Amino acid sequence: MAYETILYQTEGGIARITMNRPEAMNAITPTMLKEMTAAVLEAGKAQETRAIVLTGAGKAFCAGVDLKALGDWTLAGGKVGDILDIPARELIDAIRSVPKVVIALVNGFCFTGAVEIMLACDLAIASENAKIGDTHAKWGLRPTWGMSARLPRRVGFLKAKELSFTADAITGREAERIGLINLACPADKLEEALETMAKKIMGNSPQSIAAYKHLYNTNEAMTLDESLDLEFGSEFTIADTDERLKGFKK
Repeated sequence: MAYETILYQTEGGIARITMNRPEAMNAITPTMLKEMTAAVLEAGKAQETRAIVLTGAGKAFCAGVDLKALGDWTLAGGKVGDILDIPARELIDAIRSVPKVVIALVNGFCFTGAVEIMLACDLAIASENAKIGDTHAKWGLRPTWGMSARLPRRVGFLKAKELSFTADAITGREAERIGLINLACPADKLEEALETMAKKIMGNSPQSIAAYKHLYNTNEAMTLDESLDLEFGSEFTIADTDERLKGFKK
């Protein structure tokens, strides 16, 4: 499939989806959201793909919604509207539902809608000098892609309120400290950090990881007892157990 606003590449079991509007700091448009969804689903179906990476071209991961274009759209109650909300939610659903690990590789600026996309990913690695922030309030907007649900679950309600109320940008290093991302590293070590993490993931059972992803994502909205019932009562097809245990059976 040919894409206009993203790049899609596969190599060594990794599908890389790159937001490719560097002249606009990869600002989000409806077309970009739709193309990213298609690419995530394509990667999710590819048997040879074991991990999916989302990143941005140039100096930004993604600056959030293309605010320059918002003037042409009808805004009500601080919402960006269905023209963005529907494809954004479809992208987030795709990221969370594909049975592959989705890693956000935050190579630079990451604001607002981009943070919501990052929060939907399974893991996140960032440049230690990346700038990450929720700027909805700065522009008189409100979240509609899941920020108010996912951010406090990631960093706690107190820190989430601080980030959203101040609209401050924090560094990748601070994001790691508060648990917003998994790892921050120097910009020139990003690819090395990604490769190290991806190799570890790809060395494990893909069916086990798919089971874990389903359980973790489903557990988010459950009580402890409901989560335990889910784990105890779920059945998954994991066909490589015997092969992986051979060394222990000898």
